[in-house]
This record gives sequence, C-alpha cells and structure tokens, in this order.
Amino acid sequence: MSRKPADKPGSKPATAPSTSSEDPTAVEKAAVAEELARLEVIDGAAPEPAAQQPEAAQAEPDAEAIQRLEREVAEWKDRALRGAADFENFRKRAFRERDEAQARGQSDIVARIVDVVDDLARVAHLDPATTTPQALHDGMLAIERKFMKVLEGAGIEKLDPTGQQFDPNAHEAVATIPAPEEKLDHTVASTYQAGYRLKGQLLRPARVAVYQWQGTAH
Repeated sequence: MSRKPADKPGSKPATAPSTSSEDPTAVEKAAVAEELARLEVIDGAAPEPAAQQPEAAQAEPDAEAIQRLEREVAEWKDRALRGAADFENFRKRAFRERDEAQARGQSDIVARIVDVVDDLARVAHLDPATTTPQALHDGMLAIERKFMKVLEGAGIEKLDPTGQQFDPNAHEAVATIPAPEEKLDHTVASTYQAGYRLKGQLLRPARVAVYQWQGTAH
C-alpha cells in the first residue's frame, strides 16, 4: 500500500477547491431588488411633488366661486338699496298726496260754509223797518236747509231719534217722562239737541227725553 507523502515542514495546508460558483444573474437580481427596496423607502418617507398638484388645481375653482359670490352679494345689496329708496319715495309721495287730498276736501267744505255765512250776513243786515217777521223766518229756514246740505255733502248725518227706541250708544238721556202705555217704554219722547255722525263715527250723541213705563196708565 502506498502512503501519501507527508507535508513539508513550514508549508501551508492546501485548501479544497470551492465546489459552488456564484451565478452573475442572481447577483444582478439581488442588486436590483435592493435598489427597489431603497426607492420604496424613499417614496414612503417623502411624497412626490406630483401628489400635491391636485390640491393646487382645486384652489382655482374656489377663488372663482368666491368672486362669483362677491358679485352676487354686491348685486343683491344694490337691489336692496334701490328698493329701500323706492319705498321711501313712495311713502313720501303717499303722505303728500294724502295731505293734498285732505286739503282739497277741506277747501271744498270751507267754500260751501262761506256761502252759508254770506247768507247769514245778508239776513243779519236786513232793515227791520222793511222786513216782516215771516220773511225773516223763511230766510232763516232757507239758510238752515242750505247748511244741512253742506254737512250732508261732507258725510255728516243728523240724528233726531224722536219716536225711536232709546240707544245708549247714540243717545244721551237727560230726562224721563212717564209712558202713557207700556209699549212706549224706553222710547225717545223728544229730542232736546240733535246728534251728529260722520261716516259712521259718532260726533255727538243726541240729547233726549225717554218714556218710562211705571205700571199704571195716566
């Protein structure tokens, strides 16, 4: 049997040759994977500028909306101011027309009253030596009728409730008279002073005497 030669003193032991060799393709794949991993870390730490572009794109429509709303507010404010001015002008015109209408109405009434005053003045200055009592009486009745027409034209109604049922809302009882029969109880016996009503509004109640039934006939 042959024996292996012994190693020489001082010589390095021989190393066994490597049985596995590195594949270049595998090395490249590992490098690419490592680079991709590094890029993913960078992407997660800082977002790309492109991710902020949609926010910048949305800022422009918001500015346009604000400008549109400001224009609408200014338009409505202008309309409100114009409406307030128109209403103020209408109010002043309505008051002015009302005052003018009242003045015209008062002028018409005063003009008619002045005519009655002229008639009274003519009667007052009649010569008693040439005027009979009957003529004076007739003249005064004519003036009274004319004056009542003036009042009626102004919407004034004369109240003479003699023979009517007593109405405390329009009559003022100043005396009572025993009623000759029961059916006349609370009936106006006579009118001492006529009342007046202006277009449904009582100006003065009629002062009257009222029948009062006492239970026995007189």
